[in-house]
Amino acid sequence: MNNKTACPLDCYDACEIVYDGGKLKGYSKGHTAGFLCPHLNHYTNYQTIKTPRYKNQEITIDEAMNKLSEIISHSYNDEILHYRGHGNFSLMQEVTDHFFASYGATLTDGSLCDGAGEAGILEGRGSNKNMPLPEIEKSDVVIFWGRNPHTTSSHLLPIIKDKKIIVIDPIETQIVKDAYLHLQVKPHTDMYLAMLLSRFLHIVYPTDKEYYELTQTLMVDQTLEKIGISKNEIGEMVELIINQRVAIVCGVGIQKYSDGADVMRTIDALALQMNLFGREGCGVAYLGNSREHIDSPFYTDTKRESKVNSDFSKYKTVFIQGANPLSQMPDSTRVQESISNVENIVYFGLYENETSECADLVIPAKTFLHKNDIRTSYSHNIMSHMPKLEGNENGITEYELSSYLCNEFGIDIKEEETYLKHFKNFSVTMMDGELHVEGREELPYQNGFDTKDGKFVFLKEVNQKPNEKEGLHLITPKSAKSLNSQFNRETHVYVHSSLGFRDGEKVIVSSVNGNVELHVKNNDKLRDDCVLIYSGTRGVNNLTSPKHSLEGKSAVYQEDRVEVIKCT
Repeated sequence: MNNKTACPLDCYDACEIVYDGGKLKGYSKGHTAGFLCPHLNHYTNYQTIKTPRYKNQEITIDEAMNKLSEIISHSYNDEILHYRGHGNFSLMQEVTDHFFASYGATLTDGSLCDGAGEAGILEGRGSNKNMPLPEIEKSDVVIFWGRNPHTTSSHLLPIIKDKKIIVIDPIETQIVKDAYLHLQVKPHTDMYLAMLLSRFLHIVYPTDKEYYELTQTLMVDQTLEKIGISKNEIGEMVELIINQRVAIVCGVGIQKYSDGADVMRTIDALALQMNLFGREGCGVAYLGNSREHIDSPFYTDTKRESKVNSDFSKYKTVFIQGANPLSQMPDSTRVQESISNVENIVYFGLYENETSECADLVIPAKTFLHKNDIRTSYSHNIMSHMPKLEGNENGITEYELSSYLCNEFGIDIKEEETYLKHFKNFSVTMMDGELHVEGREELPYQNGFDTKDGKFVFLKEVNQKPNEKEGLHLITPKSAKSLNSQFNRETHVYVHSSLGFRDGEKVIVSSVNGNVELHVKNNDKLRDDCVLIYSGTRGVNNLTSPKHSLEGKSAVYQEDRVEVIKCT
């Protein structure tokens, strides 16, 4: 099928697509099951950047490339930062790293998404292998722990029908109406809940002696009050999961804290205690390593700056690709001040946003329909080919841009097809005709963990300190209307009606880091001690801390409390 491709967006599902008569349709087979998420259903309606510009004047693509070459040639290599995001998640997007690393520029590392949780997984299991979708389909009980499938992973919905569903979330999300139980926990208490469950399940599923002793340091009544649930609720959950095939499906919100690694590690410890690893229909689904068993020809061990708190002011030239750091990096006020001191800001992407608005040189990228690429997923093991399906004179591809720069500056680069073939060589055809990444386990950890001795490494101590801060918990989940700062971005702050604000009322939300003015929408599906502002809302990251997680070099968007007051 020569009109088949895959979604490039940075989300769980990595849908496979049929492009038919100018319309995107869900591939009828496999996990896509014939339907697309709202983002893709309206993908072609979103206006992309058509024309390059320099200093707000429209120019041609040839003039833009000449200007980019001039900017780079007038910057020493240590004066250049290449800040690459994941607006497009496919493998060929990394080709720009090859040029900038070869030139001697600084690249980025760290995570604005899942780094703390992955660090906890690596510490316990030794590797980050995700529970594939077919195994979730075999489960009896599915626990959505901080995951809202209707918004972030709608292709889970068809495979969880007739299963017992448990939801652990401060928000009463749409999946709750199908759930046997909803534990509406306080934010940042998931670690305590996982440890209490391990303690209560010890009689049925004995766990590591030292870890069990650690769980006994928690005073039950005091801890339940901290979590915000009753003893009856935790007892009901225990009854639902004993002797069942259980899938624990985790979202990233549970680890948006300095100790996010420990949160995931205690959930993994609970899963191990219940014998969920290496058993059919059981496991933990988070974000697996999408590059597992794939060697990138573009990776270089070079100088790197954190994506979380990069100091742009240290650089003369900042090349920003597939990212909107002025919106998505924490502590936006600091980011804006930092980037204002940069002489040359280059934005290479699809959509207008805060970063393109302040850029000196804007270079439009091509969409996934107009170039060749390949993608893998952190939710399943499929490798999807993404052939060029139609021509487009607007913009330039990542490979074309990199090839131009390599030729200008005397850096070797191979033909595009060579790189595509390199990635394809890591795939194998399965019985159903689908391509999977070769070597990935369909049932992860059935032969033990990837630690030195093959055994799980339990948490030895609890580093989380009681949260005595005053104020309301800030929650920053994904929106059904947008993907971070792409598409139809939210414009409101959501609060419980008991806080006394009127719908439409303008308020100031503030934290120790900064403030933002937004209009109120009341939502009594929230806990009354929480404030919800969707990721991608303009100004939300004025509120968030520039600090890293203790492990995983990840953003800690929900670390600080906030206050809401009426605008005068």
